[in-house]
Amino acid sequence: MEDAEEMQSVGLRLRREGAFPVLVPTMGALHAGHLSLIERAKEEGAPVIVSVYVNPLQFGAGEDLAVYPRTGEADRQACEAAGVDIFFAPRDLYAADHSSYVTEEALSAGRCGRSRPGHFRGVATVVVKLLNLTQAATAVFGWKDAQQLSVIRRLVRDLAFPVRIVPVEIQRDRDGLAWSSRNRYLSPEQRERAAAFPRILAEAARRPDGCAWASAELSRVPGCRVDYVEEADGRLCGAIWIDKIRLIDNFPCGA
Repeated sequence: MEDAEEMQSVGLRLRREGAFPVLVPTMGALHAGHLSLIERAKEEGAPVIVSVYVNPLQFGAGEDLAVYPRTGEADRQACEAAGVDIFFAPRDLYAADHSSYVTEEALSAGRCGRSRPGHFRGVATVVVKLLNLTQAATAVFGWKDAQQLSVIRRLVRDLAFPVRIVPVEIQRDRDGLAWSSRNRYLSPEQRERAAAFPRILAEAARRPDGCAWASAELSRVPGCRVDYVEEADGRLCGAIWIDKIRLIDNFPCGA
């Protein structure tokens, strides 16, 4: 399904029929992490909607919007194989003169919000729009984007959306790297260096001096530049650059 008005009509019809949709919002290039969200969504016993939309509002100047991986047909096939009820891939969600935005002003201020100004305004705006279009009663998000999850929980609470937010733990590849669409940017040599990121964060999450220790250890990885390592929501969160590729990850503190 590509038409936003059609999606909203279907969502409203499902609600009238007593079926309350579960939304898994994504930007596509689906991987094992996304599939874990879909599996959790299916446990709700309601129609599952997966949205695929590369949201331009959450990309800043000089970021990777133009080259962000777009694998529409493969995504559709993966959702069909996973038993998704509705695959929603809108062409565009914003009118040419779009001028309305949703802003969360506390939880979005630090960490990724500090280095990516405007990013969470774009996230909040598109999530609100997707919730309205799909009429979802439940939405499933991964812990990998921990700050995003916190922002969405806050906006749902503050704006009184009748939506339950369900978090799902991070899924990792064999080398420990959290599944991410941006991992495909990594060369084999960069991937080897990037694998130090989860190993260091996991150890740091068990240490009382975790933030400082992790920052020091990561700075020793060739080609690695630390954006931040901070505790938030009971998790040790970090963002790094491997050359020109930005990665995020987090682990529960004390785990």
